[in-house]
Amino acid sequence: MKDVIFKGVATALITPFKNGTIDYEAFARIIEDQIAAGVDALVVAGTTGECSTLTDEEQFDEIEFVVKQVNHRVPVIAGTGSNDTRHGINLCKGACERGADALLIVTPYYNKTSQRGLIAHYNALADASTKPIIVYNVPSRTGMTILPETYVELAKHPMINSVKEASGNLEKIKLAVEAANGELNFYSGNDDQIVEIMEMGGLGVISVLSNVLPKEAKELTESMLNGDCEKAKSMQNKYMPLIKALFSDVNPIPVKEAMHMLGYCEQEMRMPLIPMEDEKRVALKSELIKAGFNL
Repeated sequence: MKDVIFKGVATALITPFKNGTIDYEAFARIIEDQIAAGVDALVVAGTTGECSTLTDEEQFDEIEFVVKQVNHRVPVIAGTGSNDTRHGINLCKGACERGADALLIVTPYYNKTSQRGLIAHYNALADASTKPIIVYNVPSRTGMTILPETYVELAKHPMINSVKEASGNLEKIKLAVEAANGELNFYSGNDDQIVEIMEMGGLGVISVLSNVLPKEAKELTESMLNGDCEKAKSMQNKYMPLIKALFSDVNPIPVKEAMHMLGYCEQEMRMPLIPMEDEKRVALKSELIKAGFNL
């Protein structure tokens, strides 16, 4: 088993915007509240952070800001994925230079590649990185999936440490965990499958829900790590309607709306993402109220 980057919950942070630029004042407040709630790690410039519409300069500035704000209190994991291996190498090097503790790297998208191409791509990025890499499997966004036998090959590189599994296919995830045979650490990439993936041996979740409910997400994963599966299942079931509301539109549109409702940020995102429809917004607000928020 390779060294563990974190156990429990890592929040996939939103990127707050104001008048078209990153709102670092709002960002600092979000980070402080996340750490105060006890989260185990923070992910910056991931999908939920709208990395696709950040310039490289913005992405590096954002990573550097989060690293400095966190100041070693929890691991900072930086998103550095690209469908261009050369560009990905530059992102990896830049994030490492700015102090990220680990890198989250999605599979190539649109142009995609073969399974052999995946191995070559990730090995090239891992060769360029001085920090451990979390491979991110999310076929719904990328149009491709990582096969169990490919995980076996990826695990051979000392810098390829972990997997964020968001395929949603629990049968295939189980096969992948078994094939990796302890040589990779697995995390759930879906808030509605935290319990199931941790039952397979997963160490936690990279979470959207924890933007809104960091204490509760921490308690859920901690319950699983402590062997209290029934409590964790009960909590996951309790918050399932909110989880569904947070994914009722393209992520991060709903969680950005929720964080705006909670007073953390402006109701601003970058196109092609646009605000939620009124019907979905009303439903999201209702679930937030049911979860205990006074809105």
